[in-house]
Amino acid sequence: MKADTKPHLTRAHVQELLRGMIRIRRFEDKCAEMYTREKIRGFLHLYDGEEAVAMGVIPVLGPHDRIVATYREHGHALARGVAMGPIMAEMYGKANGCSGGRGGSMHLFDAATNFYGGNAIVGGGLPLAAGLGLADRMTGEKNVTACFFGEGAVAEGEFHETMNLAELWDLPVLWVCENNGYAMGSALVRTESQTDIHAKATAYGIESEVVDGMDVVAVEAATRRAVAKIRETGRPYLLEARTYRFRPHSMFDAQLYRDKAEIAEWREKGPIVRFQGWLLKNGLIHERDIAEIAAEIDAEIAEAVDFAEAGAWEPLETLTKHVMAEDRAAAPVASEPEGEMIETSYREAVKQAIREAMTKDDRVFLMGEDVGAYGGCYAVSKGLMAEFGEDRIRDTPLSESGFTGAGIGAAAAGLRPIVELMTVNFSMLALDQILNTAATIRHMSNGQFGCPVVIRMATGAGKQLAAQHSHSLEGWYAHIPGLKVLAPATLEDARGMLLTALEDPDPVLIFENVMLYNMAGKIGANAGAVDIDKAAIRRTGKDVSLITYGGSLFKTLEAADELAKEGIEAEVIDLRTLRPLDGETILASVARTRRAVVVDEGWRSGSLAAEVSARITEGAFWRLDAPVGRVCSVEAPIPYAAHLEQAAIPQVAAIIAAARATMGRG
Repeated sequence: MKADTKPHLTRAHVQELLRGMIRIRRFEDKCAEMYTREKIRGFLHLYDGEEAVAMGVIPVLGPHDRIVATYREHGHALARGVAMGPIMAEMYGKANGCSGGRGGSMHLFDAATNFYGGNAIVGGGLPLAAGLGLADRMTGEKNVTACFFGEGAVAEGEFHETMNLAELWDLPVLWVCENNGYAMGSALVRTESQTDIHAKATAYGIESEVVDGMDVVAVEAATRRAVAKIRETGRPYLLEARTYRFRPHSMFDAQLYRDKAEIAEWREKGPIVRFQGWLLKNGLIHERDIAEIAAEIDAEIAEAVDFAEAGAWEPLETLTKHVMAEDRAAAPVASEPEGEMIETSYREAVKQAIREAMTKDDRVFLMGEDVGAYGGCYAVSKGLMAEFGEDRIRDTPLSESGFTGAGIGAAAAGLRPIVELMTVNFSMLALDQILNTAATIRHMSNGQFGCPVVIRMATGAGKQLAAQHSHSLEGWYAHIPGLKVLAPATLEDARGMLLTALEDPDPVLIFENVMLYNMAGKIGANAGAVDIDKAAIRRTGKDVSLITYGGSLFKTLEAADELAKEGIEAEVIDLRTLRPLDGETILASVARTRRAVVVDEGWRSGSLAAEVSARITEGAFWRLDAPVGRVCSVEAPIPYAAHLEQAAIPQVAAIIAAARATMGRG
């Protein structure tokens, strides 16, 4: 292995290393110039001083290996082979940029080179890289994912969650910490109790080493050792490259936290100065060679600037393109029950959907806390580990951000993961991964990458679990473009919506109300996938539209039955899909009944009910005979005591009262 991992310093190779570093440096210099000329705007984080890391690591990787970078990723993209013109155009925000002008400086994407983009959230890319590695581990591919991050990221929980997952699951990921000494303006010694970053990885059992990040040959040698080891063992490896950034954290940074003498001292031992001097001293390169390299690079940069200048701005008409995939399959039509009807429960319906999906598609797997040996917090996955094995029914640590991000990464690599979060309250710990990665990757990459992950979670109150386990926060997620948000209430939907979601090219969140798991009834033995784009009319009526979803559906149907005894015929609309809302069905119902009440277990202020009410007002105001009513949870954390818990959430009596008031009988 030693012979294969040792760099061969031929004249051609050393010239390529030097050329790559000079190319990155001069490109960055031009970017700084374009920033001062206001051609590049927003944040601009330059890589000046860290070139040896990109050129020492990335050329060692193969074409099928993947790269996850940081917001200082211009050097990584150039070293990977992303064309300079599209990179510069992306910095401008032009439509001919590598991300279509959607990402800018901090979010360069290029599917052709397996460049999965920079990430503007410190540490946010680590779980994504873990997921890419997980996909390779599960499919038997021998690829390596290289993930770059700064030393500031090691303070984030996502670093620790991901290191644990990487070691626990033997993920083939090369973690590259570019330790440049400063997290924005905070020196490492002021923010970390343990300043040896590699020691943190070692604590998790991950093989790691420190390398001089200003020595491109040393970085390459270390990378060759690490990549060879990963390909041999399939296990993770961490390199701590100790380097330095010569320029500010970003172009807004006044650098009041360090003095000029420190920067000057580091510049004297910069990677280009050191390597170029060594090559000249040993006759491996000559001054004329350096001049020729510089001239070639300057010409390439000039062409890149011209390419960016000539690029068009994206037209306003395509602003919402690539929020969701455009090539989605036609919605399935729910099967009418044929012959046999079987007795089942909501819990069992979800389980059977998981079983069917996993049987039909090897890409599908379930991951989450206690989903395996324990059988799931709500026993949805009980018995599935014995049937499908620990690889596909994957117990995770209690690290919501880490394993949710890993699911997102696995989906981006082509698998179809089902991620189970124990409760919606716990999902807040994974909000960064859901909001900043899953919901944005398609749009920011200009459609180059998708994320077909399904995330399930329990929601709602009624189990006397108090505030931290009982809230209904699905309305928060319904606010986020790039997600599809489902709330199945019936047995057919519990089974069928999951099956359809697994065929969807975009991230789908499924909220299962805790009070529905024990609900039992009959379902057609042939029940399968159902439409996840349309609301459903669960009861027809002519006097008032009662609009609800999830756990409140059956309370609303009960209220409608009671209202019928009073001569009020209520139409009950089950929203089913909270994003995108089926406005057509809602407005058509209100147009018939001329009155509406929205029932929502979320809090009234800023609720999903408020959104539905606003859409009714905007689309059917002149048809209304009364203001839209709302029945929501009391504006307080969900209490523990049973009588208070029941009083806090919508109940049948409150729904009846709201309908009566809308009819003028209150």
